[in-house]
Amino acid sequence: MTNQIEVYAGTAGHSAWFSNDLGQTWVHPNSHSGMYLEARVWSYCSHLDDPNLLYAGTDMGLFRWDERTTRWTALASPMTDIWALAQDPADARVLYAGTRPAAFYRSTDAGLTWSELPTPGIQKFSEINMGPTRVTQILFDPLEHNTIWAVVEIGGVYRSLDRGNTWQLKTEGLVSCDMHGIVIVHNASGQKILYATTNRGLHRSVDNGETWVFVLLDSPWQYTRGITVQQGNDSVIFLTNGNGPPGSTGQLWRSQDYGYTWHKLTLPGNLNSTPWAVATHPHDPQLLFTYTNLGQLFRSTDGGNQWQRLPHEFGELRTLHWRPTQYAADRPAHSITVRPPVTA
Repeated sequence: MTNQIEVYAGTAGHSAWFSNDLGQTWVHPNSHSGMYLEARVWSYCSHLDDPNLLYAGTDMGLFRWDERTTRWTALASPMTDIWALAQDPADARVLYAGTRPAAFYRSTDAGLTWSELPTPGIQKFSEINMGPTRVTQILFDPLEHNTIWAVVEIGGVYRSLDRGNTWQLKTEGLVSCDMHGIVIVHNASGQKILYATTNRGLHRSVDNGETWVFVLLDSPWQYTRGITVQQGNDSVIFLTNGNGPPGSTGQLWRSQDYGYTWHKLTLPGNLNSTPWAVATHPHDPQLLFTYTNLGQLFRSTDGGNQWQRLPHEFGELRTLHWRPTQYAADRPAHSITVRPPVTA
């Protein structure tokens, strides 16, 4: 038996979609699969030590997908709108979640029970967008697992040095606290470098987030969204950039020197909106997916040198995740119970 690559798309209004042919075709499970067909799926997470379980953060709470049963299970929690998820690298049972309005939560029993993590001063409502704030990413330091980072739209960068027990706001030098993404790299000499993306541009920190410096892109727009390090090679970072949310066009960037210089990568065709993020996995660092906010999909099998536009186009994509899984390989292609066709 061999591993099968499974790709998961999260949409803003048509729930979760699945592909087991590297994104060429997609299926949409029906309501018997356990998730409401019109849920908004904001985030996914999975763990190398538990490859058959996938967690989804949605506007209807937390769901867990099991590849062995091909079903979603709704997990009761105090959270109703979950925008960010992460699992402890050392223990797949320990999950962290970020919500809208912004708050941090932790579970130590695979999502069965949750506790809110105290975050003094965190804002629940912003007069900038006249709406609730939201946690857009939670990230463990890849080498120092006691350190966790979280970014809040609109609310700044938070750092925990004790696995989430306490948090500190770190915003000195940011030109905007409208945060979208964060990444950590360690260069050849062992120096830690952080990058954070905002609605007004990219920022770098070389002092563990104590201060931030604006990084100007050679782009007509400074709006930046997703930032991702290539698995196994910290010198390579991918960055998405466009003319706003959702925007009407944008650019994918790659750095090969820990983020100090950036070069444009060519995505085929005309983009319909801002590129949103890049999905990668340690199983195959050369396999990458990227997508626009309004649903265009692209795939690279050579680490980003060349990209292919995939035929399916979603209405609005908010997250994309992929991983190898044994059970997807054992069942026939697209054996998930799918939504029946609409008849007149």
